[in-house]
Amino acid sequence: MKINKYNSLVIALLFGFGLTGQAQTKKWTLEECVRYALENNITVKLSELDVKNAEIDKRGALGNYLPSVNGNASHSWNIGLNQDVTTGILRNQTTQYSSIGLNAGVDIYKGLQNQNTMRKAKLSIIASHYQLLKMQEDISLNVASAFLQILSNKEDLKVKKEQLAIDEKRYTRSEEMVNAGTIPRGDLLDLKATVATDKQNIAVSENNLLISKLSLAQLLQLKEFADFDVVDDTKVADENNILAQTPIEIYNKAKETRTELKLAQTNLEIAEKNVSIAKGAYQPTLSGFYGFNTRASYSDQVKLDASGNPYTVGPDPIFQQFSDNKGHNFGLQLNVPIFNGFSVKNNVERNKVSLEKSKIDLEQKSLDLQRNVYTAFTDARGALNTYESSTVTLEARQQAYNYAKEKYDVGLMNSFDFTQAQTLLTNAQSDVIRTKYDYMFKIKILEFYFGIPIVPIITK
Repeated sequence: MKINKYNSLVIALLFGFGLTGQAQTKKWTLEECVRYALENNITVKLSELDVKNAEIDKRGALGNYLPSVNGNASHSWNIGLNQDVTTGILRNQTTQYSSIGLNAGVDIYKGLQNQNTMRKAKLSIIASHYQLLKMQEDISLNVASAFLQILSNKEDLKVKKEQLAIDEKRYTRSEEMVNAGTIPRGDLLDLKATVATDKQNIAVSENNLLISKLSLAQLLQLKEFADFDVVDDTKVADENNILAQTPIEIYNKAKETRTELKLAQTNLEIAEKNVSIAKGAYQPTLSGFYGFNTRASYSDQVKLDASGNPYTVGPDPIFQQFSDNKGHNFGLQLNVPIFNGFSVKNNVERNKVSLEKSKIDLEQKSLDLQRNVYTAFTDARGALNTYESSTVTLEARQQAYNYAKEKYDVGLMNSFDFTQAQTLLTNAQSDVIRTKYDYMFKIKILEFYFGIPIVPIITK
């Protein structure tokens, strides 16, 4: 049987976490899910490539400081009336020439554009790292939400199955009571409908659980998820006592740690460098240049004797010609911008507009963070109150159900009223499950703003 890469990975994980075989399915913890997603999620990988691009741009900025050196060589044939390169005499002939050259140039002064480009490249690397970190944080929150949704659907399915088991027992007992003539047959039909409804609810819950597993598996980039499952960690606790903090304390901590603010501040500094680079085009530029060239001819040459009469001789040795004909040129070149159709001015103004937008973006990010922190704090406290209230409601519904069951068992309550009490109990159980995981996730969000990650993110 051929083993693909995914199967190999699963086998390695099973041994790595000490899980034995016997058809046992690995159950993922929240930390394992987050770490795996950070290593394999596509959006994270794209952000990592952006970091590499920024590093390449930095090397390009460094190259602006270095001289440019280019070599050239050519070989040509000239047929017909040509001027002899030595005597200047026009002759009908076929000639061949080879030439070799080398040119070098270096910027001496360029309006500090090279320096500002290098500073911008360094800031771009920092910004790309912040962007990667923000993507990792977003993925972590999405994984936590999907993980908790699976746990919520698991508990909901468990409640539905327990309810079905209870109703099936009631249905069997009611059949005996109908046969004995103790209760009317209509009560049995009501229970039959209730059992059928329970089975429908289980089918819906199973489908919801499968979809939630699929969602998390996609975040983790798992290609096979049929046996994917997570650890049943249903503990509800504010372990870091985050609700003991005040909103202003959480906001002040968030201003120091939140990645989106750091990213906005870095983008502002990049915009400032872009303005400086654009202004550099107003200034003169000074560059140095050097050139070397030599040539050789493969044709007979016409020379003049002492009397001024021309005579033909064969070509000199090639390397001797290259040595005799070599030449150098070097110097400085100054360019002073005088008028360029407002292109420099427009570019400066355009970058100033981008700078103002970056300032507004930073201010907006700060306002958004303040609003998000206060909203998250209010949501978390409200979720706790709702969870506690639903727990109290469940206890009351459980007692009411027990009382109704006692009355039903002795014939003092009909089947319809007892089913109503049972439905209210089931709804209360579902509310506890929903509010519990809603509270758990909102605590995670509040911790996130306070600088407590779901798992520590290790930057590469």
